[in-house]
Amino acid sequence: MFIKLLNKVRQFPTEPGIYLFYNKNKELIYIGKATSLRNRVQSYFRGARSMRPIEQMMHEVVDIKIKETDSVLEAVILESNYIKKYLPKYNVEGKDDRSWNYVVISDDLFPRVYTVRQHELDQQNKQSKQNMQIKYLFGPYPELKTREMMRLLNRLFFISTCKPCESGKPCRPCMYYQIGQCLGVCTGEVSSHEYKSKVILPLVTFLRGGKKTLIKNLEIKMRRASKQEDFEEAGRLRNQISSLLKIHDIALLNKSFVEDSFKIHPDFIGTRFKISRIEGYDISNLGTTGKVGSMVVFDDLEAQKKDYRKFKIRSVEGQSDVDCLKEVLERRLKHTEWTYPDVFLIDGGKPQVNAAMQILHKNNIKIPLVGIAKGPERKRNDFIFGVKDREFIKFVNDNQDLLIKVRDEAHRFAITFQRSLRKLKH
Repeated sequence: MFIKLLNKVRQFPTEPGIYLFYNKNKELIYIGKATSLRNRVQSYFRGARSMRPIEQMMHEVVDIKIKETDSVLEAVILESNYIKKYLPKYNVEGKDDRSWNYVVISDDLFPRVYTVRQHELDQQNKQSKQNMQIKYLFGPYPELKTREMMRLLNRLFFISTCKPCESGKPCRPCMYYQIGQCLGVCTGEVSSHEYKSKVILPLVTFLRGGKKTLIKNLEIKMRRASKQEDFEEAGRLRNQISSLLKIHDIALLNKSFVEDSFKIHPDFIGTRFKISRIEGYDISNLGTTGKVGSMVVFDDLEAQKKDYRKFKIRSVEGQSDVDCLKEVLERRLKHTEWTYPDVFLIDGGKPQVNAAMQILHKNNIKIPLVGIAKGPERKRNDFIFGVKDREFIKFVNDNQDLLIKVRDEAHRFAITFQRSLRKLKH
C-alpha cells in the first residue's frame, strides 16, 4: 500500500492546492494545503516524522486525493472551507486552535476588514453580536501569515484602511489613494453603498470560494461601464480581473510550512531569486532647468515611503535624462547604509537601461535591472532587460502589474518634488 500511494503521489502536479487523506473506511481524516502538491505530500513519506498527529497516524491513510487551485491564497481559502464542512479528525483533534486565524468583516458604514485569532474571538464571543459588529467571519486559516494575507487582499480588492471623509471637514487623500489602491473613502468620492458593492461583496464572494462567479460578475460590470463610457471604472475592473486571474502570492504560509518561500510569485519557490524589495527611479525636468530624480521603494508589494529619496541634479548641463539617471544612481550607490534592493527598476528605454547598467558594473553591483519604456506615443509598457537571465525574465513577465505600479509611483514622486521646488521659486 505504501509503495502504491507513493507512486500515486509522484504523479501529482507541482501546482498549489489542497490534499485529502482517507482511511480504509473512506472517511476523510485530514485536509492540508500546499504550494506544491507533489512536494508537500511527498514530505509525509520521507525522513523522520514530527509529533504532529497526522504524521504519527500515516499508517491509517489508504488513499489521497487532491484539488488544484490557481494560487496559494485560493488553497488557503479552500482548505478552510473544507475543514469547516467536513471536520476531519486530525485537523480538529489535538489541535491548538487558539492560534487559528480568522478574517472579520465588520458591520460599519464603511466595513473594516481585519484578522483575529481564535482566543481573541473567544473573548469577543462573550459579548453580544451587536457589540462585536461582525457582519462576516471567514476561517479558520491554520499556519497562515495574516499580515501578508491582508496585504494581498487589500491589493486585490481595494480595501480601504483609511479614515472615511467626514461631511463638512477637509479631507486628505491617503497614500493608497495616490497610487490607485483606494477608491476614495478618504476623499468622499465613494459612498457607503458603492464601497460595499465594489469592495466588500466581491471580497465575500472570493472568500466563499466563488472566484469563477466573481470574475464573471466583474466582466459584466466592466462591459457595462465601458458601454456607459465610464472608462476609468472599466479599466479598474479590467486590471482587477487580470490580478485575480494571476494572483501573485506573497509568502502566505509560515516557515514551518514552507522552508524557502518566495514573496511574490509561487513559481519562484526554491530559485535563487528572492525578490521582495524593489527600487524604482525616474527623472523629471522642465527643459534644461528644474532637473530632479526620484527613488521609491516597494517591499512585499507595499510602498515604503520612509525609504523614498529625492535628488536635485547637480552635475548635468543641458537636457539629458540619461546623464541625470547616471548621477542619481551614482549618488544612491554611495549610501551603503541604505538597504540594497532585489531589483532596480527605471522609467526609460534602452539608453537609460544601458547607462544604468554601466553604473552598476562600475560599482561591481550584481543586482538585476529592468526598464519600462512608454514608446513613441507614450502609451506602451515595453520591458527592457538589463540582464538576460531566464528566471529574472520570467519574474518580470509574471509581475508586470506590480512593476508598472512601482514605475508610476516613481514618476508621481518625481513630478511632485519638481512642482514643490517650482512653488518655492515663485
